[in-house]
Amino acid sequence: MDGVISGVPVVVAGVLGLVVGVVAAMAFKLSDREQRRMPARPDPALDAGLVRVLSVLRSVAVVLDVDDEVLRASPPAYALGLVRGESIAHAAVHDLVAAVRKDGEIREREIELPRGPIGSGTVLLQLRVAPLGGDRVLVLADDRTEARRVETIRRDFVVNVSHELKTPVGALALLAETMTGAADDPVAVRRFAERMQKEAGRLSALVHEIIELSRLQATGALSDVRTVAVADVVTEAVDRTRTAAAAKNIVVTAAGGQDALVYGDHSLLVTAVRNLLGNAVAYSPPHSRVGVGVRERDGLVEITVVDQGIGIAADQQDRVFERFYRVDPARSRDTGGTGLGLSIVKHVAADHGGDVKVWSQAGRGSTFTLRIPAADVLAGPTPTEVAE
Repeated sequence: MDGVISGVPVVVAGVLGLVVGVVAAMAFKLSDREQRRMPARPDPALDAGLVRVLSVLRSVAVVLDVDDEVLRASPPAYALGLVRGESIAHAAVHDLVAAVRKDGEIREREIELPRGPIGSGTVLLQLRVAPLGGDRVLVLADDRTEARRVETIRRDFVVNVSHELKTPVGALALLAETMTGAADDPVAVRRFAERMQKEAGRLSALVHEIIELSRLQATGALSDVRTVAVADVVTEAVDRTRTAAAAKNIVVTAAGGQDALVYGDHSLLVTAVRNLLGNAVAYSPPHSRVGVGVRERDGLVEITVVDQGIGIAADQQDRVFERFYRVDPARSRDTGGTGLGLSIVKHVAADHGGDVKVWSQAGRGSTFTLRIPAADVLAGPTPTEVAE
């Protein structure tokens, strides 16, 4: 009995030791988990003044330690794919860092890098790498992707304009030369004069639309914003299209939206709707119909133009709003199309906070829908206040 009683403290001590061990292990795991949840603290050796300077820079900033591990990186460095985890993600940047470490010279380079580990997206970065002292290196990066895209668009636009202008100008020169040689043939002179008039009209339309598109791309294109009655826009656009429609015996009808109002520029909206109607008439067969419908839905005013024309193939519908793109180049030459009309519609829609959509099937016609936010007349400002 005394042996049993004397053994109790030993058993109790063992159980207590086990409990203490389990609790200690659990506490260690919890502490480790909490430490992982906490954001990494900046290197205490990184100068506080430098940290403040880096925080106000517009450039993406990355500071590397002696082992090229990231000590500090601004959030865009991760968004652009420059940094992943705790290191630089691209070998080209590593090579630039290694060259700076070797001779201590500051280096700048423009490098195109993959945006992510998968996919074909790229990002163009202007890099500047400099030594910081203490075996640290600073990498600064500016995203030049958008600037390059704009420059490409501008360059392509100039090339396209040069090409498009050269065609009617060359035709006019050739016709004038031919007509001079046929001065004694009144019938030939009349025929060449008609051709010259047609080419001159095409040239005039192209120059006008280039100017219109340039104005839309300028800052502050909507200089005369006021409450606009959509019914007035549609009526004026239809009136401007009637001559071309009558020449092909096409009936143009309009319906709906008598009370619809939007905020915007009346003349630009007329231009957009007229371009949609002009395309519908140009690509529709004689003795067909073109309809314009207006309705309000979900806070938007929808202006829909429907035709019975040749339609647009599915693989071309994403491109019809590009500058100078033509679904049927041969027909565009016959109709005097410039390939800028739908691009202008797209810009007008964007400037008014809206968009333009297309539905079409080859051989079954097309439907273009211009959507503009409806004017909240009750809650919004009066037309005079908007104009001011």
